[in-house]
Amino acid sequence: MAGSDRMALRMLYLIFLRLLGLFLLLSRSRDAKDIELLALRHENAVLRRRLGARPRLTWPERAVLAALARYLPARLRRHRLVTPGTLLSWHRRLIRWKWRQKPARTGRPPVSEEITGLILRLARENPAWGSTRIQGELRRLGHRVGASTVRRILRSAGLGPAPRRGPHTSPTWREFVRAQASGLLAADFFHIDTVALTRLYAFAVMEVGTRTVHILGVTTHPTAAWATQLARNLLTDLGERTSNFRYLLRDRDSRYTQAFDAVFTADDIEILKSAPQTPRMNAHVERFVRSVRAECIDRMLIYNEQHVRRVLAKYTEHYNTARPHRALQLRAPADDPDIIPFPAQRIHRHNVLGGLIHEYRNTS
Repeated sequence: MAGSDRMALRMLYLIFLRLLGLFLLLSRSRDAKDIELLALRHENAVLRRRLGARPRLTWPERAVLAALARYLPARLRRHRLVTPGTLLSWHRRLIRWKWRQKPARTGRPPVSEEITGLILRLARENPAWGSTRIQGELRRLGHRVGASTVRRILRSAGLGPAPRRGPHTSPTWREFVRAQASGLLAADFFHIDTVALTRLYAFAVMEVGTRTVHILGVTTHPTAAWATQLARNLLTDLGERTSNFRYLLRDRDSRYTQAFDAVFTADDIEILKSAPQTPRMNAHVERFVRSVRAECIDRMLIYNEQHVRRVLAKYTEHYNTARPHRALQLRAPADDPDIIPFPAQRIHRHNVLGGLIHEYRNTS
């Protein structure tokens, strides 16, 4: 009888707890109930995804659980899938992650690679330009960059200030010749060997700006007086165009005497001497000598002085009027740069020097 009394009392106690829980549940607000349901559904979804294994929550799932736990009653937080200690550990990890990130960039926006390359190009191509000068050129091109930014870019690329940027402050020989090409004459001797093993010497002068060549004379015994007379003949042939030239570039051959130089200095043409054994300093006329050898002299037998005069006259006419030059955008020196020829309907081949050289002309 005592055992049945204890059982009855236990049943009454359990019924009382259930009724008390139901009463407390009814006393809670509707929002609290909805939040608890959301937490339960979310936990259920996580557990279903990882049946039989420890659940691994993604960061979005952790964020949802942390947000719902904030609004749950204190007594319900202890019976959730995630404990308060776990929530705190997540928070600490977020703090560490935040402070490991790079701070936000402040100040001016970075300069693009395109503008950086343009600044370095302007500095290398113009060693005398300072940072302010480069800044002004960039402004004219539509780019606004500060002078201090230009200096910083030049410094990082190993380019110093303008006076010390390059290994030299004055223009190089190539830059000088290129800048003075329109007013420059270049002279040189070259030899031709005949079938009789006689060596002949020819004297050539080039107008560097237009690449026009003058063969002034051919002889077996070149003397200083002969070269001086050829210089006078050249200035006579140039006539009024003599005033267009400011320099004569030559080597240090003994046939160039003071009398030879005086012919040009009398017309305000300054004499420039190349360094000893440096043919590249007079590269334009040296390139002509290579062309006349490769295209003409080395491909035929030369008999005598009269023969070489005719051959050089024919080749020089071809060189000045019909041969394309890369430096002139594949035009001949005598071509008018303002005239664009129309496509030819009929093309005729004209033989020069017995067919050694071919020229093609429009016959339509």
